[in-house]
Amino acid sequence: MGEQFQGKVALVTGGGSGIGRATALAFAGEMAKVVVTDILVKGGEETVRMIKETGGKSIFVKADVSKQSEVEGFILKAIESYGRIDFAFNNAGIGQPPSLTADYGKEIWDSIISTNLNSIWLCMKYEIQQMLKQGAGAIVNSSSGAGLFGVPTMSAYSTSKHGILGLTKTAALEYARAGIRINAVCPGPIATEGNKAYVAAHPELEEKFAAMSPMKRFGTPEEIAAAVLWLCSDAASYITGIAMPIDGGQAAQGSTVE
Repeated sequence: MGEQFQGKVALVTGGGSGIGRATALAFAGEMAKVVVTDILVKGGEETVRMIKETGGKSIFVKADVSKQSEVEGFILKAIESYGRIDFAFNNAGIGQPPSLTADYGKEIWDSIISTNLNSIWLCMKYEIQQMLKQGAGAIVNSSSGAGLFGVPTMSAYSTSKHGILGLTKTAALEYARAGIRINAVCPGPIATEGNKAYVAAHPELEEKFAAMSPMKRFGTPEEIAAAVLWLCSDAASYITGIAMPIDGGQAAQGSTVE
């Protein structure tokens, strides 16, 4: 992508593993300075170590993105360290155990909505404030294929991911004339560490997950990272408010595979 990321500052939440780590490494590979945040210290610090080993610049800030004070704190730390935020990938989130809608406990429901949806709003709140001062910026939010259609036994997760798309589109309209572009990615089944461990524990589900994609395979974290960087790049300068499926054609089918 040339030199358009060189010296710029990228913030990645949930950067300690999976898609977040792959995206942090991709930004660093394009010579951006990377602020990695995660609730898990070991993974976040490992990502920073990997970046620095290749000569990149990066810091880790521990934060629970569902808590406003901690979100504000890591945004301030990013600005104190590097002076600005040019790109943000709001990726942190959690999955859920399968449950019928009427069987949820309120505590589980609240936890999923808080971690997956409220956190995106909190991150955007402070990222946008900084980007308005700069007069430019690009934000990519991590939704899901489950944000594009319903998923039986996953209503809390699907609700949170649908909400991210509504938030993304609304904020994109609000700040389009301020030089801030806001988009979302909607990954299908991705071979993250967590998904691979889940399938290993439930091998009967591997074929089901693969069948969700017409390509009949899992995507890779690096494939999502490539799309995130493209959406942040000058090549996407006229794109804002979109929900980009990255799912091997799953969204083209119109639904999940039960």
